Amino acid sequence: MKIIDFHTHLLRKDMVNPTTLDFLEEVNPRFLAEIDAFAEDPSKFTDYLESQGISLAVVLPEYAPATSSFVPTEAVLDYCRGRDMLIPFASLNPNTHPDPGAALEVLVKEQGVKGLKLLPSYQFFYPNEARLYPLYAKAQELDIPVIFHVGSSIFRGTRIKYCDPVRLDDVAVDFPRLKIVMAHSGRGFWYDQCFFLSRLHRNVYMDITGLPPSRLLDYFPELEKNHHKVTFGSDWPAMPSDIGKNVAAIQALPLSDRAIEAILFGNAHRLLFG
Repeated sequence: MKIIDFHTHLLRKDMVNPTTLDFLEEVNPRFLAEIDAFAEDPSKFTDYLESQGISLAVVLPEYAPATSSFVPTEAVLDYCRGRDMLIPFASLNPNTHPDPGAALEVLVKEQGVKGLKLLPSYQFFYPNEARLYPLYAKAQELDIPVIFHVGSSIFRGTRIKYCDPVRLDDVAVDFPRLKIVMAHSGRGFWYDQCFFLSRLHRNVYMDITGLPPSRLLDYFPELEKNHHKVTFGSDWPAMPSDIGKNVAAIQALPLSDRAIEAILFGNAHRLLFG
């Protein structure tokens, strides 16, 4: 089975907020010790992905220095260049980019970016603010997925109020062709809301990154019914085990083969390539 990891990170210690480094040391000390080596050598990462059975991986930058990290989009583009299995996304901060829609167009059309990551609780904005609408219009026009961080976080300075998924209802209604992906699927206390929104809107998807795979049916008892709207992501390296173990745990769930294939590959492939 081909597998797409829809949510990995490029991280280097000098890019990361100290509280984020503390978190990584707690959850994944093995990879934290090697994080700079992975960041400096993309082949080390692709070799690791292949060893875990991953066919393609989205690599995310993160423009949120006040709370988590500052990993420029340009660094991710350099990292992914010439590596067919690595898919670069952009990160733009609505509070600092004067014209994020124009910046996104250049990144997609000239630099090969395949999607956008936004972090409301780290970057301090509500997703349905009118000032974001030109950016959404451009992303819809470019036909790229937009990943929103939707869920709790322990990083110092995070403001969880910005992550309430109900605010994505406005975005989904006003931009019905925008590919909206809810990273972490409401981790903490918004599981039901995220599940409902993904069922309600054709263009809203759940990303199960950061959730224990063995507990997915606890959080989403009717996951089988919604299998066509769910993507797998590891959150590497912010995870306590190897990616392959998470994949195996999903494959062991009492779901149909069709559902497992959609979650691990088909849905992400459709979002990325149509």
